[in-house]
Amino acid sequence: MLKPLLFVSAIVLLGVTASSAPGPEPQKAARASASDQKNPVKSAEKSQARAKELYGQECSVCHGETGDGKTDLAKDMGLTLSDWTDPKTLAAKPDGDLFNVIRNGKDKMPAEPVGRAKDDEVRNLILYIRSLAKAQPAAAPETPAAPVAPVAPIAPVAPPASN
Repeated sequence: MLKPLLFVSAIVLLGVTASSAPGPEPQKAARASASDQKNPVKSAEKSQARAKELYGQECSVCHGETGDGKTDLAKDMGLTLSDWTDPKTLAAKPDGDLFNVIRNGKDKMPAEPVGRAKDDEVRNLILYIRSLAKAQPAAAPETPAAPVAPVAPIAPVAPPASN
């Protein structure tokens, strides 16, 4: 008779202890998402030289030296990559979104782990990628072809009169 009483007491004690244990703390106010964050680094010659080097080592194989996304590897992998030489391509993409894609990868794009590039290096890489559109020569405005003036028909010339 004592064993069942001890068993029931242990179950009750376990239940009371579990219900009085503190649960997870309520979530604090959500921080601004990374996609809303503005890039905190400023472009500097030394950091942009490092970003260009990192781009050449890690990104250009797929995205191209100029950032146009037209590489043999991208083609072989069946990828259609954005053309970063077009200013409109990245205009609507916040730096935070670009940071997350670079850091975490996306689809077939591998992540760029912290061990290979520090956060500030990735942020400078974003500045470098945005500069690819500015590095392209501006397209010359199309000028309409000059209209060709109609050619007047040539009047027949009379032969000279003989004397």
